[in-house]
Amino acid sequence: MKLLGKTVVITGGAGGIGAGLAKAFSANGASNIVIADLDGDRVASVAKELGVPGFQCDVTREADIKDLISSVEDRYGAVDVFVSNAGVFRLGGEESSDDDWLLNWNIHVMAHVYAARVLAPVMAKRGSGYLVNTSSAAGLLMHVNSATYSVTKHGAVAFAEYLAATYGPSGVRVSVLCPQAVRTAMTAGRDQGVASVDGMLEPEQLAACVVDTMDREEFLILPHPEVLEYMQRKVGDYDRWLRGMARLKSEFTT
Repeated sequence: MKLLGKTVVITGGAGGIGAGLAKAFSANGASNIVIADLDGDRVASVAKELGVPGFQCDVTREADIKDLISSVEDRYGAVDVFVSNAGVFRLGGEESSDDDWLLNWNIHVMAHVYAARVLAPVMAKRGSGYLVNTSSAAGLLMHVNSATYSVTKHGAVAFAEYLAATYGPSGVRVSVLCPQAVRTAMTAGRDQGVASVDGMLEPEQLAACVVDTMDREEFLILPHPEVLEYMQRKVGDYDRWLRGMARLKSEFTT
């Protein structure tokens, strides 16, 4: 899809990946860009800086996402591209609290579901539209220090696969963004963490990859191309891959 003249909505848009995408989409000709974020003050500040509308939105609440989409449609008409990008990261395994598990589930899975409930049927009816769901390389592989993140990011990939298979034949394009480490507030202080073994990307680098991949209308957006090789190793010999993950976990315990 060419972004020229398109109306785009980006959640998690008050910094990092979301703000980087907004800048890249604008540079590639999107006519209307709307950013949304849980942090109302920050999204207002970033929106003013970028010269775009900003909305406060809690993506764990279906009503908030419905209100966001309705407001954009009232202002600009049809939403051409919806980037479901909000995310959270907490360390921990099975011992993580139920609240942490639920928060990860609601942000990393249900937020995508809420947006798709509204937009996918409408996009299918008109025969065009693009849903970009942010997951992580951990959604294809794993994060060895966070079960809550890994499990729910896998869920994000699985739901994007479902959307692509269900609505792709009707003209709805679906991509899932699966980066390793990107320099954002979420990765602050984690320059030597497990996700940065192949380098820490700047948001601008990631955004350029997203634009290029959307232009080709490919499902997987892999700003770190090494991830594809790791996926192939995983499915090629699962037990060997798991042994490798165990060794990696012993090297990166925090």
